[in-house]
Amino acid sequence: MEEPRMASLSIESNRDAAPATPRKFALPVDSENKATEFRLFSFAAPHMRCFHLSWFSFFSCFVSTFAAPPLLPVIRDNLNLTATDIGNAGIASVSGAVFARLAMGTACDLVGPRLSSSALILITAPPVFFTACINSPASYFLVRFFTGFSLASFVSCQYWMSSMFSPPKVGIANGVAGGWGNLGGGATQLIMPLVFSLIHRIGSTRFTAWRIAFFVPGLIQTLSAMAVMLLGQDLPDGNFRDLKESGDKAKDSFANVFSNAMRNYRGWILALTYGYCFGVELAIDNVIAEYFYDRFNLNLKTAGMIAASFGMANLVSRPGGGLLSDMLAERFGMRGRLWGLWVVQTLGGVLCIALGLTGSLGPAIVVMILFSIFVQAACGLTFGVVPFVSRRSLGIISGMTGGGGNVGAVVTQLLFFKGSKYSKEEGITYMGIMILACTIPIMFIYFPQWGGMFCGPSAAEDATEEHYYSREWSPEEKERSLHLPNLKFAENSKSERGRRRRHGPTVPLDGSV
Repeated sequence: MEEPRMASLSIESNRDAAPATPRKFALPVDSENKATEFRLFSFAAPHMRCFHLSWFSFFSCFVSTFAAPPLLPVIRDNLNLTATDIGNAGIASVSGAVFARLAMGTACDLVGPRLSSSALILITAPPVFFTACINSPASYFLVRFFTGFSLASFVSCQYWMSSMFSPPKVGIANGVAGGWGNLGGGATQLIMPLVFSLIHRIGSTRFTAWRIAFFVPGLIQTLSAMAVMLLGQDLPDGNFRDLKESGDKAKDSFANVFSNAMRNYRGWILALTYGYCFGVELAIDNVIAEYFYDRFNLNLKTAGMIAASFGMANLVSRPGGGLLSDMLAERFGMRGRLWGLWVVQTLGGVLCIALGLTGSLGPAIVVMILFSIFVQAACGLTFGVVPFVSRRSLGIISGMTGGGGNVGAVVTQLLFFKGSKYSKEEGITYMGIMILACTIPIMFIYFPQWGGMFCGPSAAEDATEEHYYSREWSPEEKERSLHLPNLKFAENSKSERGRRRRHGPTVPLDGSV
């Protein structure tokens, strides 16, 4: 009875010893099969297909979450909303995603971005449809709160891009995907008033037309979730479930992944600073249309078009930040990424202060557009750094950073845009001061193998990419070779040394680190 089994084992051993046939991809790839080129107008599977699924699904969630603000002058009359009601609902729309983003990061680490993203988007679609049925300030608060959970899809978006594109291209991939997703915050300022006007002209009353209009973002969100589920793929080599079953991907535990992320102070700093670039963007999305409508006595359509230009800048600004991050890294390494982030976000704070102090319509529009470019570019620059903080806990670090953006939005709206304590222009000015203060900690981010803003890399022998990423695993886990995928990334991330140090010595990828 033993002989057939031994023969079977011999065959399996020979099969394992045979060299694997390399997979063929439409784009050139590195040793992790991550794309080394970013072809914006390609739909090649899996890299570019996942890129387009990623940004569009996040875009649909942004449209749904911020579909109400451009119609507020009508909604507030229909539901008798006070300034406090509107402020509370604005806070609710971004507060739900604080913990949802952290949970999404964990889900991405454990089950992959495809299932995590599609499930969240489907679960949060019903509140968008239910908005058509609300009849009180309390129900308005609830639908905005539950719809806002969908913004956690940003985390899966960034995780997905970091898993599909190589280190020298991860900045531009994250920047374009995140930027085009955030574009929904501007697009909805155009979409919702136009849909409302069309329905109103067909014959519906004003108070009926705004309700019917919400079926448009709800349907778009639902379709995008189905597309992610049916057409997406977690990693270049396949889906998490299949790779774990085949033994090509190690099964990790929540406790180990979570504790590893919590111990990395760089993630906490990026969460804070992201709170005052993306968090500011969320806060502005909630107030900017109403701000121009009330302060400059504009009509609903004009105020919406001006407000739309803030979010629409994401078409180029956040991608530009990601591209700038990659360009700076090409020459100066990680230190270039950090300097770029600090400078751009600081300038965004200065322009935010200027916007609050500008009292004329024309100059206010110009300053607002410049402000939007810099604050959104800072978001792209942030996620040029995030993929390098941790490999084992990439999802949770992404979730921490993304959640920090929502925390920043909540804190900002509580401090400056809730009720009538401050005027909108005063709130915007104080928000700019907060940006300047919360950008300072970027100076304290330091990677031993690459350095920080003011210090070069450590001279210690273990200051290598391999040591940095392998230390995320315990000695027992290393004995089981669970850290070997990290070493592949470590080798590919030598580009972060900068042009002068890129070809310096490194530790061999033999698992002995």
